[in-house]
Amino acid sequence: RSVHTPSPFTSTDEAVRIRPCERGDILEVLRIEQRVFKEPWPYEAFDQCLEQSGFLVAVHDGGAVGYIIIDVMSNQTRNIGHIKDIAVDPAFHRQGIGRRLLLQAIQYGKVNGADVIKLEVRASNDPAISLYVSHGFGFRRRVPRYYADGEDALVLDMRIDN
Repeated sequence: RSVHTPSPFTSTDEAVRIRPCERGDILEVLRIEQRVFKEPWPYEAFDQCLEQSGFLVAVHDGGAVGYIIIDVMSNQTRNIGHIKDIAVDPAFHRQGIGRRLLLQAIQYGKVNGADVIKLEVRASNDPAISLYVSHGFGFRRRVPRYYADGEDALVLDMRIDN
């Protein structure tokens, strides 16, 4: 009998477990993406993130109910974590899953040497903005017409103390 040792990016509670994404999760992740976003990513984008990023899923009763994707890139002066995508199935909103995913992504950034973590969010997405600000993200700039439908994005970031 083998003993499963969770990765440092696995967390559990009674109902929802957060763990690294596996290829078999991608179709469920894609379905969540399509329910949540006006401009969903294609399957291939998620498939590429399996190899290149911190890609975590929240699982309930064996199925994905949320996910987050973060990568850490280096430039000449610092390491920047970028939260590229986060979503929770609407049936599981307001249960703290987004908060838990965000905290795991921040931890991933710290472990992988990020000095700063940034993200883009629709200017109209007040619930997401509140979540990010409550966890230490601050406003950096507005990007006009960032989204295909013409909506502005807000760029938020937070400094990491390593």
